[in-house]
Amino acid sequence: MIVVTSPTVAGQRITESLGMVRGSSIRTKHAGKDIIAALRNVAGGEIFEYTKMMAQAREQAVDRMVEEAQSMGADAIVSVRFQTSMVMRGAAEMLCYGTAVRLAHEDG
Repeated sequence: MIVVTSPTVAGQRITESLGMVRGSSIRTKHAGKDIIAALRNVAGGEIFEYTKMMAQAREQAVDRMVEEAQSMGADAIVSVRFQTSMVMRGAAEMLCYGTAVRLAHEDG
């Protein structure tokens, strides 16, 4: 599955737009990680625990979006975007969405 942020795929022609596909993941903070994060906040610098948590949420959201596109018979997902929002105190949603399409080589 080709996944791109651009509206087209190089060397390919979009033959059919199948519609929007999306995937999301909601993650909550962990009490142990909050303590470490608070300590890092005092000292400054990256909070690795949260960076890892958000990276995992992004990957899971992309995987779910790809699964939806595959179930529609798509070859690619174009115009992919990410969005995050707080759904409750200490919990955030990572949303990934784009347009599922079918492709053909430009020469054929």
